[in-house]
Parts: sequence; structure tokens; C-alpha cells
Amino acid sequence: MPEADQDDERDQREPGEREREREREQQGGAGPQGGAEPRDEVDRIVAAWSHERPDLDFAPLHVLSRVGRLAKHLDRARRDAFVASDLEQWEFDVLSALRRAGGPYELSPKALLQQTLVSSGAMTNRIDRLVARGLVERRTDPNDGRGVRARLTRAGGDAVDAAIERLLAAERRLLADLGPVDEQRLGDLLRRLSLTLGD
Repeated sequence: MPEADQDDERDQREPGEREREREREQQGGAGPQGGAEPRDEVDRIVAAWSHERPDLDFAPLHVLSRVGRLAKHLDRARRDAFVASDLEQWEFDVLSALRRAGGPYELSPKALLQQTLVSSGAMTNRIDRLVARGLVERRTDPNDGRGVRARLTRAGGDAVDAAIERLLAAERRLLADLGPVDEQRLGDLLRRLSLTLGD
């Protein structure tokens, strides 16, 4: 059939039929059985916007909307891992900074500030609460008798080790559908974007 006749036929269809076809297009066309890549909610959102505003380039939504949605899954995985380890997010941040420092697993409050990006007053309060829980202890700075350092206790080390093991297991499940090559490629692309935008 000539293309012009096909266009006329499409225009003469009932509005409901045209709307159903549009919905099928937004939901992924032929779908996996037809050989097309499976579509997600972002594809449907972009398709709808592109239909309404064909003058705009919605390519950024394909990337950043998915990053935002994946961040929700990561937040949930983190929260579950920390709850299972009886830690709050901020507690894990401080304890992991001390654990990564290596033996004797201690840092000055200033060094902790630089790694956790909180105010001096907030860090003092956090160290106090961790000391009260027996996860951290204060020690006199050997290089400055007036200074103090926060040191990880055995209980604190056990807690943060358990938390990072649970977190890594959860993150592996999130990436289970990616092979090693795709995972490496995605990590490289995200690193490039992170370096461009900065911390």
C-alpha cells in the first residue's frame, strides 16, 4: 500500500485505537519476543514526553533518571545491611573510616571530618555516641598531649566488618544481571561522570 494511503488509514482510525497503539509503542513495541530490548518505566516516560515535545532532546533522561531510580535500590540495600548489623548510616560512615585507616584503626577528629563531611560539632556528638556504645574509644594523641584520637574497639571492628560484608552481598545482587565486562564498563563511565561533576 502506498505510504500516503497508509497515513490516511491511520488518521481515519477511532481515537481509542490510536491511543492503544500509542500505549503499545510506549510499552516497548514488539517486546523481548520480537527481539527488541526490554523496556522499563524510563523508556515509557521518555516516549510519552517525546510524543508531547518532539522539539526537545530527552537523551539525558535515559541516563540520569535511571541513576536516580537505581539510587533508591542502593539506599534500600544499604539501610537493610546496616539495620541487620545494628548500625545507623552515620555510624557506619565513621566506623568504616577508622577501619580503612588500618592498624591501629584510629584517626583524629579533623581527619574524620574530612572523610565524613560533617561539622565539628556533629562529629564530636557522633564520637560521644559511638563511645557510649562501646564501638569507639578516645585516646590521647601521642603527638599532641592536648589532642585526642578516636580508635576503633574490637566491638566496633566486628560491627563494621559485618556491615560491609552484608552490604557487598546486597550490591552484588543488584548487579547480578551484568557480566564482568559490562560492570567494568559501567564503573568506568560513572567514574568519568563523577570526576567531571566533582564530589
